[in-house]
Amino acid sequence: MKSSFHTRLLNGPFDDPGLYVRIIREGRALMFDLGFTTSLSPGDILKTTDIFVSHTHIDHFIGFDNILRVSLKKEGPLRFYGPKGFINCVEGKLRSYTWNLIGEYPLVIQVAEVEDKLIRKTLFRAKNFFRREDLKTEPFYGPLMKDSFYSVSAVILDHRIQCLAFSLEEDCHINIDKAELGRLNLPVGPWLRELKMAIRENRDDKVFTINGKTYAFSELRNAANITRGQKISYVVDAAGSEENIEKIVNLARGSDVLYIETCFSDEDRDRAKDRYHLTAKEAGRIAGEAGAGRLEAIHFSPRYMNDPERLVQEAKEEFNSSRGNS
Repeated sequence: MKSSFHTRLLNGPFDDPGLYVRIIREGRALMFDLGFTTSLSPGDILKTTDIFVSHTHIDHFIGFDNILRVSLKKEGPLRFYGPKGFINCVEGKLRSYTWNLIGEYPLVIQVAEVEDKLIRKTLFRAKNFFRREDLKTEPFYGPLMKDSFYSVSAVILDHRIQCLAFSLEEDCHINIDKAELGRLNLPVGPWLRELKMAIRENRDDKVFTINGKTYAFSELRNAANITRGQKISYVVDAAGSEENIEKIVNLARGSDVLYIETCFSDEDRDRAKDRYHLTAKEAGRIAGEAGAGRLEAIHFSPRYMNDPERLVQEAKEEFNSSRGNS
């Protein structure tokens, strides 16, 4: 299966966390967490439409200013999602600057904050000098956002504060059958994107014009094959409690890749408990029980700077063991 999501970590395992996800052939991107973002080009940042922040400890949120600086003249909204108290944190960032000369700027920042079973939403518009404009509160039942072919869901975890974990899931994957295109004597072109959209939206009435000839949806449907969609999950900063573990396993179930913190060695599990972080062994167990295809160990404590492989090995051993028993 060709990937719909191209992912890359912004920094090394001992540095600030952050995951950049480019949506292939869509010209846009998502981000999970906002540690240092200086590895991103302005082009990378301007492609970003949605940013999901686990919590606002400095190593997960300090990159906000860089994103804001590059995006000030961005057309189209920039959407942020975070846990309880997140709107106040964004407002605090915005209020720390003077905005008397931005009335002509187009940027609109939309902020959503999850608390228990509610989502609070707010707007900050450049033309209104980023004054807070509260919107209505809505129910929260797992999905934070959904567009035409993927969705992002979240669960609330305990990190001594509320912290979010996320999963990004494609509803289905559509592969173009080039042999069928050859049989129909049709070229590759922009119309294939329209075909994929029509399939996702069940648009049986869609009509296509290709090289001056008209085709009904039914004539082109067999040019695409539908397979299971791709799924990626991202988990950082969570206590290794059974309640947290159960929530993460359910969120990440069936992930092709699970990016998960392996902050402490199992030998230091008491320290992990005191700091409300996962051990490598707990991360491996979660990945195995969730049936993840691959575990990506991230967010290491600096105490293992001279032996990072220790955490990776502990996580992988437990992952393989848990997967074999599940």
